[in-house]
Amino acid sequence: MNVLDDVKSIISKQIGLPVEQLGPESKLEAIGVESLDIIEIVFALENKYNIAINFNANESAVLAFETIGHVAEAVSKLVNKTS
Repeated sequence: MNVLDDVKSIISKQIGLPVEQLGPESKLEAIGVESLDIIEIVFALENKYNIAINFNANESAVLAFETIGHVAEAVSKLVNKTS
């Protein structure tokens, strides 16, 4: 599994949408991701990859990460830094 697949899987579980409906261009706001969801998603990704994602919980999900692809890109960069 790659980072994008992991991100899609975690988001799918968090918001209850089938993973097949999610792609890198899926906008978080459009698929119903709310601020509490993004906190849970960030926490799950941090645990999975043993990384720390710089995220301000006071910002809206749209400001932090606009699309699933943006989330995957941020995680990939952090994973590569720790490798």
